[in-house]
Amino acid sequence: MEISVINTKREYHAACKRLDAFLEAHAEELDHLPPEADKEFRLLSLVIGEYEDKHFPIPQVDPIDFIKFMMEQKGLKVKDIASCFGSSNRAYEVLSRKRNLTLTMIKKLRIVLGCSTDSLIEA
Repeated sequence: MEISVINTKREYHAACKRLDAFLEAHAEELDHLPPEADKEFRLLSLVIGEYEDKHFPIPQVDPIDFIKFMMEQKGLKVKDIASCFGSSNRAYEVLSRKRNLTLTMIKKLRIVLGCSTDSLIEA
């Protein structure tokens, strides 16, 4: 098992193929891998993840845009999530960026929208 830092697309694709083959070979035992296989899996995942973070960054999404997107995806209207904000008026103020999200709002929205808290907090 030789795993090294990935520097090129060719190395990246080879590592992804290796990971796919590993997952296929160990599909039945992923929850309880032998120590050497677990080490290989974790190292391979780390070097692939590092390369992807560097070369394929995920853009930070604005929380208000994210809320609007999730509402659209779930077919929700402001009245459907107004309780998360305290009232419809407050919801409109937040969605029009006249008022900031509070921690209480974020906690409630996380449940209603079925998303992570990170999606609702600006970095």
